[in-house]
Amino acid sequence: QVQLVESGGGLVQAGGSLRLSCAASGRAFSSYTMGWFRQAPEKEREFVAAINWMSGTYYADSMKGRFTISRDNAQNTLFLQMNSLKPEDTAVYYCASRSGSRTSPQPGEYRYWGQGTQVTVSS
Repeated sequence: QVQLVESGGGLVQAGGSLRLSCAASGRAFSSYTMGWFRQAPEKEREFVAAINWMSGTYYADSMKGRFTISRDNAQNTLFLQMNSLKPEDTAVYYCASRSGSRTSPQPGEYRYWGQGTQVTVSS
């Protein structure tokens, strides 16, 4: 069993930055692939980025160059640094975990999910 708790969301102006964190409890965090997803109102859940236990990363095209995913295995924590934020980045952001090393963009391949943290970007 893995429990995930996101934090760091909030209200920011366009062009600003936020750093999201995801604290994980349970065993073997360092062996999991971790992902960030987001969901805006009336839209499907969307892949943002993923990182595996070897720190291999994979980003959605629209996030490349603006968002950076990282992890601290000693602290069982996942991060998402978001820069140059746009109003269209407004969403609830979720972290999720899956077994294996594949940095999958498919939500269905992730077993454990956090409750989400709201990010609102004003224009």
